[in-house]
Amino acid sequence: MAEKKRRNPKQARARATVDAILEAAFQILESDGLAHLTTSRIADRAGVSIGTLYQYFPDREAILLEMGQRHSDAMREKITSILLGSPETGPETGNVRAIVRALMEGVQGSAETRMVLSDALFRTGGEAEVGRQHLTFLDSISGRAEFDFALGKESAFILTHAVIYLLRAAAAEPELALDTEVLEDELVALMESYLANLAARAHRGELSPR
Repeated sequence: MAEKKRRNPKQARARATVDAILEAAFQILESDGLAHLTTSRIADRAGVSIGTLYQYFPDREAILLEMGQRHSDAMREKITSILLGSPETGPETGNVRAIVRALMEGVQGSAETRMVLSDALFRTGGEAEVGRQHLTFLDSISGRAEFDFALGKESAFILTHAVIYLLRAAAAEPELALDTEVLEDELVALMESYLANLAARAHRGELSPR
């Protein structure tokens, strides 16, 4: 007998159940950490049976992956909003510091929780997931008037990857006890210097015009 397909959460009740499971997992991660995150504890916190949980997620890793994807998408939307000058982003709209700060602070949760979710994405999607975010990020800035030069794939790669990987390295080495304010300043200096270099090279004709 063919194995039943896992339920696809299309109906409102199913979506609510999935959301409750993910929220429960998030709460446990925040309060107790990854070591105490089990499917039974998640089901209990979400108010569902363990059988119901397994109808939507085969294991803990699948829950972490879904949480990581949601957080990644929310972060991309936040940065896109900054780039496009959404009124909600406040006085720092459009500048490099706002984007660096958004990446450092995340959408929600502690730095430890965000690292767990990032690791889940990398374990499953690896470079493909970073590439997906990279391409979506580029779509969000295409056609912006601030750039009077073509953004080549190599320079775009540096713009979209440098801060992300440096922040992952910082989170992976807590023993360095990096000062977050100083780190933010240094990352801003790095990005602003690189953008200024791109602009200067474009002015000298070293980069293709738009």
